[in-house]
Amino acid sequence: MPKLGRPKSPLILADEERAVLLRYVRRGKTAQRLVLRARIVLACAKRVDNDVVATMLRVSPQTVGKWRARFVAERLDGLLDAPRPGAPRQIGDDKVEEIVTTTLNVMPRGASRWSTRDLAKRAGLSHMSVARIWRAFGLKPHRSETFQLSSDPEFIEKVRDVVGLYMDPPTNAVVLSVDEKAQIQALNRTQPILPMRPG
Repeated sequence: MPKLGRPKSPLILADEERAVLLRYVRRGKTAQRLVLRARIVLACAKRVDNDVVATMLRVSPQTVGKWRARFVAERLDGLLDAPRPGAPRQIGDDKVEEIVTTTLNVMPRGASRWSTRDLAKRAGLSHMSVARIWRAFGLKPHRSETFQLSSDPEFIEKVRDVVGLYMDPPTNAVVLSVDEKAQIQALNRTQPILPMRPG
């Protein structure tokens, strides 16, 4: 008795498409959701039924049907995530860097610290945008007495270099981290000295 249900469009892979899908599956840095989609398409290309593929890959038959149909309609581009809804980002990296460096390195005229509204007026942004940037970078100018930032003019470039080594280390690289000795004290304390307690 023939199986009921909607007829499926045939899924035939070109050699280049099969090579790309296999590369997705074998490469260690591919996102797991893309690996799963590639496995679904590769299994469906062997003319295996959707229910069997679903059981094999431990997903629902609807998931197999969805990615099979997307691949047939859009080929490899159909396996990638669609753009998320919402407005595109309006503030560029240069503007964000300007806000951060101004907050940390420039004193406002006639005040001891920046407010979101003062900095927004200077930068030409809304005060909510400045607040979002501060929140993203963990900046709290109203509590700056507990933190001292380096006055090195190349501080941001050095931070990027160091963070870059940890986030994406070069092949065969050795990263050494050196901290100050416990016996060496900073000349300017950033925290007040705690009073002596009995005992």
